[in-house]
Amino acid sequence: MHLLLTDRLICPRCGPGFGLILMADRLENRRVIEGSLGCPNCRDRYPIQAGTGDLRPPPRRVLETVSGLEPPASPSAVEVAALLGLAEGGGSVALFGAVAGHAPALAAMVPAVEWIGVAAELRAWPPSEGVSQLLAGNPLPFSSASLRGVGLSVSRAPGERAIAAELARVVASTGRIVLWGVVREFEEALRSEGLDVLASEESAVVLGRKAS
Repeated sequence: MHLLLTDRLICPRCGPGFGLILMADRLENRRVIEGSLGCPNCRDRYPIQAGTGDLRPPPRRVLETVSGLEPPASPSAVEVAALLGLAEGGGSVALFGAVAGHAPALAAMVPAVEWIGVAAELRAWPPSEGVSQLLAGNPLPFSSASLRGVGLSVSRAPGERAIAAELARVVASTGRIVLWGVVREFEEALRSEGLDVLASEESAVVLGRKAS
């Protein structure tokens, strides 16, 4: 996890306005390998182990051993970067689910961006340049309007609509949210949060806030 990313994280238990305090036990190249993030309000601590921050709200269940995350054949890393509108510039982008498997390739393509992979399988990856690894739930642990973009692989798992308000909260006013997979119901949930459809295909949709 990149050291600067910790400034954009909030306590998922207490919500926006409650930042976290980093206690780093091991740093390498400005990346936190071991340590924890503590909330001064609720006193909860969120561990960082092997470069992966566990920012799930309590109660946090014990995770099973994982073997890693293979990048999906579709969308490709090039398509992810294109639909997010990221050819250059900095900032942070969060990738949720299977599409997070493209994080290392995207970090090589657009090195100025910090790519945040949010998927349990990423715990099997070693820390790498340009990629921060997180575990997260709902509420999301990001400050409001702190992300340049969000990419999300959508399945039919229950409860996904509940996170639409959180995605709308954390993406910047000029940022994009791109969905892949079973997108229509999720698209409607994001539109109800004030986002507009900028582009739409059968299995992919791009949303953002149109300039007034």
